[in-house]
Amino acid sequence: MELAKRRVDIGLCTNNLDPMLHFWQDDAGLRFDHVLPIRRGQKQHRHDALGSVVKINHYVEQLPTAPPSGYRELIVARQDRSEPEHLTDPDGNRVSLVPIGHEGISQIGIRLAVRNLDAHRTVYTQVLGLPEEARAAGVAFRAGETLIIMEEQSDAPLNSGRQGTGWRYITFQVFKVDEVHARILAAGGREGLAPTTLGTTARISMILDPDGNWIELSQRASIVGTLT
Repeated sequence: MELAKRRVDIGLCTNNLDPMLHFWQDDAGLRFDHVLPIRRGQKQHRHDALGSVVKINHYVEQLPTAPPSGYRELIVARQDRSEPEHLTDPDGNRVSLVPIGHEGISQIGIRLAVRNLDAHRTVYTQVLGLPEEARAAGVAFRAGETLIIMEEQSDAPLNSGRQGTGWRYITFQVFKVDEVHARILAAGGREGLAPTTLGTTARISMILDPDGNWIELSQRASIVGTLT
């Protein structure tokens, strides 16, 4: 999979907008970029994390009660940190601010809990085509500058769904979403959402990892210049 942007984005969902914005901008120190209206009752407050976008999706209507996804933690490398600082936002989402190079992270890291490392290794290497990096425990995959870290846990969530509070999906920016989506399905990937166009902003699709965690593929006009 050829990335149009060498950084992975991550999205969360919330009903708790003002405290969340205060935390992510003031406590976590992310730069607010802009608000993207998604649909009636949903707006995405986009924040920059070293070129990755942390998408705070605010819903007016109450989100359903749902178990958390396998996405457990966002790790952000910072020049002003000599040791890790572990924080939790008002909704309980974990973020760590770490020195550059901590756990091999020079930009951001995304930590997942998964039920079967071998099944995820197959998807991330053979289906998504990402290189694996050696680790003392668990596995990690390099997506451009972003490191995706997986740790096996027997009680990791299964098919937790895209709707609900907390971390819900990650995003790979690609050049041709229809072509990448089709190749992933042909290689054994599981479809979550067929390719669809969001106005003039992006064409997206969704696939699912072996535990049912959502992965977005996005062909964003501001990055690749076209939605066709």
